[in-house]
Amino acid sequence: MEFYYFQMAMAIIVVIVIWIGVIATIKWIWTLVKHRLGYMVESMSQHRRIFVNIDASRPLPSPSAESSAARRWNYDVFLSFRGPDTRKGITFELYDRLHRRGIKTFMDDQDLQVGDTISPTLLKAIEESRLAIVVLSEKYASSTWCLEELTKICECMKDDNRILPLFYNVEPTDVRYQKRSFEEAFAKYENSGRHRSEKVQQWRDALNKVAHFSGWDSKKYKTERELIEDIVEYVCSKVQPIAINMGDFEEFEATRQAMNMVMKGLEDDEVTAIGVCGMGGVGKTTMVKHISDQARKNGIFRHVIMATISQSPDLRKIQGQLADLLGFEFMEETEIGRAARLSKEIMRRNKILIILDDIWERMDISRIGIPSYEELQKCNSKVLLTTRIWNVCHVMRCQEKITLNILSKEDSWTLFVRNAGRSFESTNFENVARNVAGECRGLPIALIAVARALGDKELVEWERAAQRLEKSQTANPDDKGDASECIRLSYDYLKDEDYKSCFLLCCLFPEDYDIQIENLFNYVIGKGLFRDAETIEEARGTTNSVVAHLKNCSLLLDSDEDGCVRMHDVIRDTAMIIAKSKDGHGFLVKAGSGLKHWSCRLHEDYSAISLMKNKIRKLPEELVCPKLQILLLQENADLTEIPEKFLQSANELRVLDLGLTSVLSVPQSLSLLSNLQALYLDFCKKRVDISIIGKLTKLEILSMRGYPVKELSRELWREVGKLTNLRMLDVGGVSLGGGGIVTIPSKVISKLHRLEELYMLYCGFEDWGSRVEGEGEETYISFDELTGLSNLKIVQVCISDAKCIPKEVEVEPNWVYFDIRIDGWSSNPYKRNVPNSRSSSLNTTISSLPDWFVNVVTKKSEKLLFEEDCKGLSNILMEYDHGRLHGLKHLSVIGPNKSLKELMNTTTRIKQEPVFENLEELHLSRLDCIKELCVGDLPPGSLFNVKLLRIRDCRNLGNVLLPSKLLQRLPNLEIVYLYRICKLEYVFGCEGFEPEHSKLREVALLELDAIRSICNGPVPRAMFRTLKSLFIYRCKSLGSLFTSDVAHCLLQLEELWVENCPLLERVIETSKETVNDNNKIVLSKLKKLVLKELPVLNSGSATTNIDIECLSLEHLYVKDCPHFSFPTSASDYFHSRNEVQLDDQQQHDVLYRRIWSPTLES
Repeated sequence: MEFYYFQMAMAIIVVIVIWIGVIATIKWIWTLVKHRLGYMVESMSQHRRIFVNIDASRPLPSPSAESSAARRWNYDVFLSFRGPDTRKGITFELYDRLHRRGIKTFMDDQDLQVGDTISPTLLKAIEESRLAIVVLSEKYASSTWCLEELTKICECMKDDNRILPLFYNVEPTDVRYQKRSFEEAFAKYENSGRHRSEKVQQWRDALNKVAHFSGWDSKKYKTERELIEDIVEYVCSKVQPIAINMGDFEEFEATRQAMNMVMKGLEDDEVTAIGVCGMGGVGKTTMVKHISDQARKNGIFRHVIMATISQSPDLRKIQGQLADLLGFEFMEETEIGRAARLSKEIMRRNKILIILDDIWERMDISRIGIPSYEELQKCNSKVLLTTRIWNVCHVMRCQEKITLNILSKEDSWTLFVRNAGRSFESTNFENVARNVAGECRGLPIALIAVARALGDKELVEWERAAQRLEKSQTANPDDKGDASECIRLSYDYLKDEDYKSCFLLCCLFPEDYDIQIENLFNYVIGKGLFRDAETIEEARGTTNSVVAHLKNCSLLLDSDEDGCVRMHDVIRDTAMIIAKSKDGHGFLVKAGSGLKHWSCRLHEDYSAISLMKNKIRKLPEELVCPKLQILLLQENADLTEIPEKFLQSANELRVLDLGLTSVLSVPQSLSLLSNLQALYLDFCKKRVDISIIGKLTKLEILSMRGYPVKELSRELWREVGKLTNLRMLDVGGVSLGGGGIVTIPSKVISKLHRLEELYMLYCGFEDWGSRVEGEGEETYISFDELTGLSNLKIVQVCISDAKCIPKEVEVEPNWVYFDIRIDGWSSNPYKRNVPNSRSSSLNTTISSLPDWFVNVVTKKSEKLLFEEDCKGLSNILMEYDHGRLHGLKHLSVIGPNKSLKELMNTTTRIKQEPVFENLEELHLSRLDCIKELCVGDLPPGSLFNVKLLRIRDCRNLGNVLLPSKLLQRLPNLEIVYLYRICKLEYVFGCEGFEPEHSKLREVALLELDAIRSICNGPVPRAMFRTLKSLFIYRCKSLGSLFTSDVAHCLLQLEELWVENCPLLERVIETSKETVNDNNKIVLSKLKKLVLKELPVLNSGSATTNIDIECLSLEHLYVKDCPHFSFPTSASDYFHSRNEVQLDDQQQHDVLYRRIWSPTLES
């Protein structure tokens, strides 16, 4: 019987297995059929599109791959345009130029259907494009398809700087406010009854929004070619990758041992994942950065990408860090979509080292977008992670687990003495110092912090420190790696309480965050620190000094971002412990923790709460924190409401930040915050009702940068006028929300007697003193209301016309810093200009400005821009004399200026004093009328400090740009950047000029059609001794770069890029003047060499008996050079000590970006 049941059971199992097989087979067949149908549909829907993919190494995905994958970022640019207007004109030319520069562009090639519904194919193309260029032509609005497409672009590209408008033969204001042809088109839509009013309003809003973005106005360009080149250059600069900064590194025995083990694992083909474990502050991050740099130089990897994980991993941030270093940006919104895109980008490359820094627990790396170890092995890529916890290496399946030990006793002492910066006068003193160093337990972060804190102290302080550290370690004998007491000691030795408070404020920001010093300063002021400072600017200077001191104490670190600092996670951990203590601080910090709900105690003696950069949607009804001084809620994008009683008991609140939230109104209880000193509403997602703001009588800082409102009402301005204690007002960028501040009533800002800083750039208000239409005798604020504010020290404003400036003032204002733009605009209105700038932009000559304005503004200007068509500009030396521009450091002149035949003419100038003696940068653009830079001889000392010379689109500058007489006035010249100077034959004229020294380090010659040689005549030997970078692009008449005698002087050359020079046969030509006996040219420091599109280049030199050695060459990129080859490996051919990497696209792109964005810092 039992056997019978057993047979029946087996039969049932067999039947089930057979049915499962049949079902699986049917499903497989159906998948194939459906896939094939999808392929056919996709093919039919795309046969009318143009796809640009110049980079052969990045082929377009097949339709089959496309259908099964998550969304891809397939295009750099999406072109939106009205076909009948521009398809055969500027749009096609722009498309073609982008194509030639390797920019992947989507452009529709056929007339689109009539209707309001956008096709799925087109929507997909929008979603998969990095940038959108919208060609706004005269009849653009007459196409409902274009309007619908524009609406979708605005929805998909919420990051506004990705949408780039081109106003093609239309006025931007016509688009912005729908006038003329745009008005006619919308009138038809509204009268026809065929379109829903909500739909028409969406179209209007999209046009208004895009018309407020920075873009290009075709009427401001002499030719369409110039316009197209400007657009292409900008786009190219936006799509290039960046590189990791490896920083400084110091080797000790412990690090040397760990490095050898890591490098062995990186070289082992069987190892894909390596874990480095060590105590916090032992130097793991610094070490792996150094190793990765060495591994890349040795050819083990072609790309190095790195992300910081931290205790609260932010997947989007991690994905973004890795994508940045791979040179692409995400279009995908979801984390899953971004992960799929990142995984594909990693797999289509080869030899990538992925560094995951500071992992605290097991994590699924596939959620980030990192392929499995098995998949990574297929493309010769590896993962290198760091952690404080040994078990993490195990759960992350690391094949090699390496411990970075603490420093030995002697290495600890060496590092300690170096950072103490002193010698020890006696044996007793040295013994005490050695004891102190010993208590730091071999942790570099503790050794440096303590050494710098005690460096200048007397022996008695050292003895106290030794006793304190010894007691601490005795109390915690098992905690051998704890650096907190050492850091606490460094904290206690800070100069005063304000220094300590400033340090603790830094822990309010998320872990591993780039802290903007200006943001830190805002909280410093709001909290009431540095009260001894009489002005905000003085307090800002004190803050900068404190930050510098904290960096010197090793309590803060430098950041890769300008104007920012960072806090090491070990330092931050200690700061958090101090801040949470009951000694009057009581900080609660959960910044950047991914919180979706308020999770803090509602009844607590917190003095500061930081919940910035979270996902909180709702706040509790009431918060009872009577000692609360700082509340930071910014960057909680889904937060829409503040309950009425939430702030009712926060009587001591001084700083409230609601920036980048969606709060619609502030509660009435806000008016009860009698001690509130700083309110931030920057870039709020929605318009916030702040009509009660006039009751905040102690408010000193009001920041509404990028406030999303079409107009700030006169009533609101009158409320602002009640804030008589206000010291800083920022309404910059308000016009980006649509419309901007079109009215500011008179006699409002003049009531703000304590006002010290006023930021009003790009707020939409420029018509100072004009009459208010329909309001009788009422006028807008006049400019002399600003001049009457005696405490005003920083001013940033736009003025529509110089006539708005009063001819006379009772008392000249004492503006310390300013940015005043007369009929000027900026390419980046989102970013507030640095407060400590002295800049002016003019559309008229200085002689036409009032004397007081010259004394207060132009005379103090460090940066001066003459706008296009500057009236009466004929000789820049006259402007120097009228404006007394002795302190000017940066001068830009933008054409066309038809009366400017030469930039400088000394023949009519009587004075013989030096001119522009402090000038550091000179920028000239679109000055087609000038034929030479200088007529006559400049007095000695003129242009002495010029470091950067940048000239573009000056088509009639000819023969020699810098003749010897002018060149000898430029002894400190470092960078020469020349672009599209059609008639120029030579850059330097060296005849009769033999400089002893030169500082020239970078030369870029781009699209110089007539250039024959870099120098005219014999080249002084010292001329190019300091040259590090030389970039040559599309110089059609250039036959060679250097003669052999000059090449021998290229002792510092590190980067050489030569592209698209059809006549260039040789890089180095045998000199006619000298014959070198050793027949060898050694470019000992050349690291990067790019040779592209050189059809007749046949070898590195003109003759076979010259041997060129590039001992440090690391990267060689050769493309479309049919006659240039080498029989052996690149390393052997160039005698390089390194393994030369061939055709490394990442290095190519980094260098390419350098070419098109020259700076003194590069």
